[in-house]
Amino acid sequence: MSKVWTKVCGITRAEDAQMAEELGACALGVVCYEPSPRHVLPSCIGEIFANVSSKTERVGLFVNPSAELVNRVLDSGVISCLQFHGEEDEDFCASFETPYMKALRVKDGRDALKSAKSYRSADRILLDTFVENVPGGTGKTMDWTQAALVALGCDKPVVLAGGLDGDNVGEAIRTAAPAGVDVSSGVEESPGIKNVDKLKSFFNGVYSV
Repeated sequence: MSKVWTKVCGITRAEDAQMAEELGACALGVVCYEPSPRHVLPSCIGEIFANVSSKTERVGLFVNPSAELVNRVLDSGVISCLQFHGEEDEDFCASFETPYMKALRVKDGRDALKSAKSYRSADRILLDTFVENVPGGTGKTMDWTQAALVALGCDKPVVLAGGLDGDNVGEAIRTAAPAGVDVSSGVEESPGIKNVDKLKSFFNGVYSV
């Protein structure tokens, strides 16, 4: 087993959640952002995670949400961690008294590291690829050497995302040395529908390091 924390995001089906957990996912994520093709309703979250062990983290992802939406998702009773992908400030992220990850879109590692230090209450910092006017989920990789600058200088566990798949995740881990990796589109047949062979390839890549 790898020491690298692994999260599979963009889960929309109970069978995909169960499959990802069986293959070794430490965390599973649902997207609570309506413009996303992987968007799920708060009322569906309980069903998606119905067969997932309590040992596996269950993450709700948001982009500049209202407090009302976050609380509705938390009212499902199954979300154990929040993930914020927008311009949310630390006070907002911490106000729900729930562990959270703050996602940063990386252009320059030094700027990202400075931003990361603004979220002292975060449990993890997630690094995603910067694409103009797109909050994430683009399937594009970043410069992993810039991610390495953040991982080296940050006092929080750093999670690497952005265009990862079974072919490149091993190299990404070796280059950036993150505490964790996050995958979504790289293990899909179509948005929100996971592919078992791609999932297996991804975890094989993680475990190879």
